[in-house]
Amino acid sequence: MRCLLIEDEPLAMLRLKEYVARLPFLTLIDAVDNALDAIPIIQREPIDLIFLDIEMDGITGLQLLEVLPVRPAVILTTAFDHYALRAFDLQVDDYLLKPYTFERFLQAVTRVRQTFGKHDNEPESSFLFVKAEYRLQKISLDQIIFIEGMRDYRRIHLETEKIMTLETFGELEQRLPHQRFCRVHKSYLVALNKIESIERDRIKIFQTVIPISDKYRDIFYERIGRPAK
Repeated sequence: MRCLLIEDEPLAMLRLKEYVARLPFLTLIDAVDNALDAIPIIQREPIDLIFLDIEMDGITGLQLLEVLPVRPAVILTTAFDHYALRAFDLQVDDYLLKPYTFERFLQAVTRVRQTFGKHDNEPESSFLFVKAEYRLQKISLDQIIFIEGMRDYRRIHLETEKIMTLETFGELEQRLPHQRFCRVHKSYLVALNKIESIERDRIKIFQTVIPISDKYRDIFYERIGRPAK
């Protein structure tokens, strides 16, 4: 599950990052200290789970939940118990009262994961349709090598051809299975099973060398099960 941390207390943020890092099924996408900075991240990135503080400068965590038109699973983290009724009116998934233990954190995440995993046994689609010129082009996921950003276009490199589309990286990431594809640079998204080798933060894939940027470095190495050094 792809996680976003929203927490304005430095020590609480450190604890959250440590706990997230201990669970292999959680991937930290970003961490911010206020709700306003979180809004563009939620709009831009596919987020599965938010860990959300309540009392922060600007708007509160509960106010953030009220303005999000579509939201992922939410676990509130707060030092105050009097928000619990309002929190559950907003249908949050759990309510962690600071200071909480790793065991309590794990319990909350497991509850969310059980709901998140209800669709795990459904057959994964083997293709997707993308807008290409004036048509919708069917593309086999097995054929995708990598996707390259070219100004307003994305070039999808397949094993047999290349297809140009106006769809954004964000739109494509939401539709591609996260366990098979990963963004590694602002201009590149790669098929993990097509990677031939990785050396000095550069991916070799079908005779093409693709850089891994600092922004996506940790996420990429976590995805392939090799922590970045």
